[in-house]
This record gives sequence, structure tokens and C-alpha cells, in this order.
Amino acid sequence: MEAEGRVPGLPLPAGGEGPGADSHLASGALGTARGPLLAAADVLALDDEEDDLEVFSKDTSLAEVNSFSPSVPISPSSMINQYRFEDGPELRDLFITVDDPESHITAIETFITYRVVTKTTRGEFDSSEYEVRRRYQDFLWLKSKLEEAHPTLIIPPLPEKFIMKGMVERFSDEFIETRRKALHKFLNRIADHPTLTFNEDFKIFLTAQAWELSSHKKQGPGLLSRMGQTVRAVASSVRGAVKNRPEMVTEMNNYMETFSQKINLLDKIAHRIYKEEREYFNEMKEYGPIHTLWSASEEDIAESLKGIASCIDRCCRATEKRMAGLSEHLLPILHEYVLYSEILMGVLKRRDQIQGELDSKVDALANKKTEKDLFSEEIGKLEDKVERANNALKADWDRWKQNMQWDMRSTFTNMAENNLHYYEE
Repeated sequence: MEAEGRVPGLPLPAGGEGPGADSHLASGALGTARGPLLAAADVLALDDEEDDLEVFSKDTSLAEVNSFSPSVPISPSSMINQYRFEDGPELRDLFITVDDPESHITAIETFITYRVVTKTTRGEFDSSEYEVRRRYQDFLWLKSKLEEAHPTLIIPPLPEKFIMKGMVERFSDEFIETRRKALHKFLNRIADHPTLTFNEDFKIFLTAQAWELSSHKKQGPGLLSRMGQTVRAVASSVRGAVKNRPEMVTEMNNYMETFSQKINLLDKIAHRIYKEEREYFNEMKEYGPIHTLWSASEEDIAESLKGIASCIDRCCRATEKRMAGLSEHLLPILHEYVLYSEILMGVLKRRDQIQGELDSKVDALANKKTEKDLFSEEIGKLEDKVERANNALKADWDRWKQNMQWDMRSTFTNMAENNLHYYEE
């Protein structure tokens, strides 16, 4: 049954700099909300907290990329307003909405479909508006086709097939809504990408009816072809270290190793804080009614007890609002970039496979005197392929880093503003 279910120096939320900035980010910007704040050691009481926290104190050399000028105002709102993408909404010509989840129960499986509505002014589309229904497997197919057609571009992540343990139940309204939002973001990230947006499979995904899409899927590569691709990929991966790897790619690999470490840690901290907030909220909910009942039997202090009950009730509402901010804005963004870190590592490996193929041909040419012209021609083509792969990756890398830093800055400044409102309340 199918279950529907950034980096040495992460960008800082308010102009923070220096070796300790990341540590402050984790323990401050995400600070939990109990009476007095919990001590940092309590908030970060992870299974291996010493190792986890150590990564925040090392090397902030990559934090300088796209950093704000000192002249830029550092308040959350003004800082976000200073940051702009190259393409504004007024330049978009493709708008996609994912909504209206619908459950389907058959004799062999239960699954959810989502309505995908597309509005466009592009000339290559036969109509200006389309409405289709897609299930999660269709989104997986689209992602695999994009990776196949553009191996060195950064394909946006999809939500996992199975929900994380302990968060929400499978097929619950909360899970379905969380997935719907993620699928909506997935398609719109593709639509905003300068290359992926013109992919033919993407167009078919948006416009074809269910039976047409099913027929198109069957036209893909056969089993033997897919096996051949897998064998080549495995052979390339076991060939050993790539020779002549550009320094740019080495820097990307180093960046992603540290980024993956840090984003996974932030994701872990955020989930622990959310769990503690929920426990705190559940306990606090019980105290309001208790004080109200107590006031009925204590005439002398009845008004004081009712005042305490009212105060606890207001604190409950404020805490519930803060929890909603965590679950709707912070947790999804952090987890999306956990998935992005895995995708980036895969993209870098595929680039290395192309480089490895070129290296093997160069080695073969050096060992064979015959067929020299044939090898030279193949090497020339592979050199062009590697250069195209490097250029595509570099352009997409810069674009991804800009998007990532925007998401992280806006997420943490928004979180800081929510915390301010919480403590004011």
C-alpha cells in the first residue's frame, strides 16, 4: 500500500558574524519558550550534543557569500526587503497550484491524488489553463525524468514517501496538507528554474490527462537500457578518485559536506524544540481549569485564582501560535534543505561520473597506438560534455545558494519576530 504521507557559516538572521555566530543561531533563534528560557544545555540536550555542537564553532569562511553590506538596515523586515531575486513575479508566465487532495480506495491500494492547475501565457502551450489530477507516484516519475535529462542540474526535492516517525499519522489531514504544500513548492521551483521549466516531460506532466500520462510513461527506456545505465554508473563509482577535478568542484564538495552536517543538526534541534514545546503546552493546558475549579472553593483568593487561570489561558494560546509557526514555517524549510543536501551530493557524483568517463578514455588513448583518431574524437566529445556539465552545475549552484540564503534568512528572521511577539504576549 502506498503511503501518501545551508555550510561552514549558515546565513545569519540579523547580520551576526564571527566563529560563535552559528552556535548562537542554534541556541538563540530557536530558543524554546518556557517561563524563563531553558538553558542552552537543556535545549540542546541531544544524544551526542558535544559532537553536534562542535560543528557550529568551526570555519565560517563560506558565510561571506552574498552577505549584506554594513550599510543595510539590520531589522528583520528591512533586511528581507533588501534582498531581491532577479526574476520578480511580474516576469513569470507559468503559475501552478496544487490543491484539492482526494482519497482513492481500490482493492489493492489506497492513495491520494491532488489537483494540479496550471495557468500560462507561453506560446508552446495549446491552452492558457489546464487542470489535471496527479498522485505521488506521478511526481516521482517527473523528478526521475528531470534527473535523467539534466544530470548536473539541481532538481528540487520531493517530500519522502513515508512520513517521519512521531510527527503525524499516515493519511491524516495534517500529513496530507503537509505533503500538498511540499508538492506545490516542488512544481513551482521547477517552473521558476530557467532550464527545467522548458522540459518536455514537465509540460506533459502539467497538461496530459491521466491516461495520456500513463501512455507516455510506457514510452520510457526499457529494462535492459536502465540496467545498462546502472552498470555504467556503478562502474564509474568504483573506478576510484576522479583525476583532474576542477578546484571549483572540490570546493563545492567541501561546502556540501559541511552544509549537510549543519543543516541536519539544525533540523534535529528544531524537532527537539518542537517536541518540548508540545509537552510544555499539553502540561500548561491542564493548569487553567484546575485554578478555575480551585477558585470555587477558596472565596478569599477566588479572584486571584481566576486571574491566574486567565493568564495561563493566554499563555496557552500564545504557545499554540508559536508551535504553529514552528511546524508551518521552520520545520519544513529545514527539512527541505536536508533533502537538498542529499540531492546536491548526488549531482556532484554524476558530474564526477562524466569526468571519470573522460579520464578512462584519456588513459586508453595513452595505452593504445592503434585507433588513435577514433579515441581522439571520443575524447573531444567527452571534453565538451564535461565542460557543459561544469558550466551547467556552476550556474545552478550559484542560483541554489542564492535561493538557500534567501530561505534561511527569511525563515530565521521570521522566527525571531514570532519569538518577540510570543514573549510580548
